[in-house]
Amino acid sequence: MQHPRKPQALNLAIGLALTAWPLSAALAQEAKPAEKNQLETVVITAERRVENIKDVPNAVSTLSGEKLEVLASGGEDLRFLSGRVPSLNIESSYGRAFPRFYIRGYGNTDFRLNASQPVSLIYDDVVQENPILKGFPVFDLRAVEVVAGPQGTLFGRNTPAGVVKFDSVLPSKKQDGYLSASYGSHGSTSVEGAFNLPLGGDWAARISAQVQHRDNWVKNQVPNAVTPETEGFDDRAVRIQALYAPSKDFSVLFNIHNRELDGSPRMFRASIIKPGTNELVDGFDPAKMYIDGKNEQRLHATGGSIKLKLNLGDVTLHSISAIETVQPFSRADVDGGYNVHLGPNFQLPPYAKEGDVFFPVETSDALTDHRQLTQEFRLESNGRGPLRWQGGVYLFDERYTMDQIDYFVPLPDGRVLTSQTNRAYAVFGSVNYDVTADFKLRAGLRYTQDKKSLAILAGAVNATAGTSAKTDDNKVNWDLSGTYALDKQTNLYARAATGFRAASIYPASAFGPQSQARPENVLSMEFGVKSDFWERRARLSASAFSYRVKDQQLTAVGSTSNTNTLLNASKATGQGFEVNLDLLPTDQLMLTLGASYNDTKLKDASLYDVRAGSGAVPIGTADSQGRYSLYNNPMPNAPKWIANVTARYSIPMSDGSEYFVYTDWAYRSKINFFLMRSVEFVGKPLLEGGLRVGYNWDNGKYEVAAFGRNITNKVVVNGAIAFNNLTGFINEPRSYGVQFKALF
Repeated sequence: MQHPRKPQALNLAIGLALTAWPLSAALAQEAKPAEKNQLETVVITAERRVENIKDVPNAVSTLSGEKLEVLASGGEDLRFLSGRVPSLNIESSYGRAFPRFYIRGYGNTDFRLNASQPVSLIYDDVVQENPILKGFPVFDLRAVEVVAGPQGTLFGRNTPAGVVKFDSVLPSKKQDGYLSASYGSHGSTSVEGAFNLPLGGDWAARISAQVQHRDNWVKNQVPNAVTPETEGFDDRAVRIQALYAPSKDFSVLFNIHNRELDGSPRMFRASIIKPGTNELVDGFDPAKMYIDGKNEQRLHATGGSIKLKLNLGDVTLHSISAIETVQPFSRADVDGGYNVHLGPNFQLPPYAKEGDVFFPVETSDALTDHRQLTQEFRLESNGRGPLRWQGGVYLFDERYTMDQIDYFVPLPDGRVLTSQTNRAYAVFGSVNYDVTADFKLRAGLRYTQDKKSLAILAGAVNATAGTSAKTDDNKVNWDLSGTYALDKQTNLYARAATGFRAASIYPASAFGPQSQARPENVLSMEFGVKSDFWERRARLSASAFSYRVKDQQLTAVGSTSNTNTLLNASKATGQGFEVNLDLLPTDQLMLTLGASYNDTKLKDASLYDVRAGSGAVPIGTADSQGRYSLYNNPMPNAPKWIANVTARYSIPMSDGSEYFVYTDWAYRSKINFFLMRSVEFVGKPLLEGGLRVGYNWDNGKYEVAAFGRNITNKVVVNGAIAFNNLTGFINEPRSYGVQFKALF
């Protein structure tokens, strides 16, 4: 197999990684003796064991503690994580309900409720497969881990691009907890808290909850509109955990969680992109909209799990049984516009013209009868010798009915019901072997069987390609990695891995026929360096990688109708590098820096698309049939550059109190929203920053702070609708507020 190469990008990545260790060694030699503060050791579970992040031969980025709290302080959903670690991008055309993840430029733009993604989200060791499940709020977490590259050996499903892993704070017998409350612009309020409950005996319990609210702040300028205002929400979530641990050899952890969302779908805005450019139109006001349809969104999600751990002497048995259910409903004026024939007294917005809405689109999507069951049994060796292993079986069973309504087609034809079931199982194992004290190997293997069945139950659809389909796929995946310790501070590693995503089915609709995409497979190679140096006042990780996807599943959207078609690219490639650097220059100053470069390309000369129905200006030259080649186009929503920095400066007082300033900034370069490149649908580079100024006292027990998010008030189009009106949506507005937190 020939691996993708691009000398300039790969040479830069190789040079970066190879120079990292000499840099750390030099700093270690020149550093003065450490003062009282050092960087804390970062412990992760990226490979299902508790390990020092330096010892894991994988590109892993983490967010935890104050950094995670600061980034979430504006009340945004988990999209606030986008760009906050290298190579991670997150976007959504549903708002708070349906995030789409991209790692190293590799993701999926599909907006259907049965879409699969190559990035897996694991919440408390349970895969959240349906894209609606992935939006569960972020609160009371021990850490967020972003594991880049294929993770097909140890994790449950669809991980060819990587894993985003959320781990909640576990119950303990300590009678402690916290309460945090904030109030800010747009009437935003957030209350979050967690407490360990006194149960006594062998039991411990923890209850965690979050309540968030924002007022509707976008006002409709259309008279007598059915949606006079939007963009507000009420988002409530709770998690209850109970731990039974009668001995160190046996424990059972119960987890029940719930989310209730009542809010707004993504705010589509017609004609906000200036034709022939990717600029917002003159006079654009984010607080105004012009729609004649109804916008509403509701979501109910409940789930639970039972995690058992039993020490059997030489091995430990882990069992994870889980159920997840979700019932979303989202209705939106998708065309983002209005019927302009509203009488002589209606004043058009300055950038609109009659005929801007080529045809109206108002739809809703819902899931009913959703149920996801998962079961994992895993055995882990307990030996302390050079050989360690783990292995097990994984079972997955999901079913649901999609309920889609087109409000411009009379019932019953305008309502399409589609059922889908998905059953899969896997057998997996991995081995760690210490060849010497300095050189260690890891290898893993997994066999997966995956079956899907889809059928239209009711509604008028385009049946030219059928109204039902079944898939049956199987695959063996593997990974192999090695770690070499140059010294006590620095490890070098190399890793090769494969990944797999089962076939996907797009159901027939009134706009287009049923379509399918074959399974996709990825081969990835990376190497890197991880080092703690400068008397543990600095921590560096750097990696260079290259991957090739065979039969990548893609979604072609737009054209002259509201279509969504699955297809495969016979080949796609990506390569680049990632860097994380944490620094503690003084006891009062903490810095973190992250950066990544991702060069992605579609390498299928047979792929074409037609000009967007909105009239956007294509980049390239059409062939004799009016088609535009997708060859060498970047993957959608794949920025080449991502960078982030945080800085915290503290002024400690003699009485144990502290004043502090915390700032964070994230940058991503331009992106293409769709497979086909168009001038208007190239998202502009985006730099957003936050600021937090505060005071804590009683040795950090109490804290009050003022915060701001998107403090420069940057406004850009960060997503679009390709079929109509140059419709787009924008990033979150500037927000600011005050927060109080108390530890108990």
